[in-house]
Amino acid sequence: MVAAARRRASRDGDRHIDTAHLLHTVLETVPRAAATFEGGPPQVARVLSYLAQRTIGYGLNWHGTVEDSGAVPVVHAGRAAWSPAVAAAVARADERAAARGAAQAQGFDLFVALIDDRACRAVEVLLGAGVDLDTLALRVAEESARLAGEAASSEPRDAPDSG
Repeated sequence: MVAAARRRASRDGDRHIDTAHLLHTVLETVPRAAATFEGGPPQVARVLSYLAQRTIGYGLNWHGTVEDSGAVPVVHAGRAAWSPAVAAAVARADERAAARGAAQAQGFDLFVALIDDRACRAVEVLLGAGVDLDTLALRVAEESARLAGEAASSEPRDAPDSG
């Protein structure tokens, strides 16, 4: 996810990866995340359209917001600079994965981490596209619980004692 967001930021001419780059990547590549939107595919298309407008220049109003204003230092992860909100989202996604015993965070973990940060640019994009964040958060929590239930039911059970 981060590599794709890095390419998107580079193409957009942005100084670093922000949470909107991550959101764009997640919505294009993680069907489970897109499926949580109450408005379904039309609402996801509206969010992606909003993100595309930003990319092609209508996003000049994004310049100067916290994630790219220079008011906060960027975090350098490898060769790419991340906004602090990206670094925090990746860390929260990793924590979610570790909590369920996974070795690596998945795209849905990153999606949850993004929408949990109500001050990040990704949430600003969602609000701008008319997404009800409380409803989205509820649907994401329901999907997370469903996934946790599936994982618990598919775990191997202990074999009976042989003697």
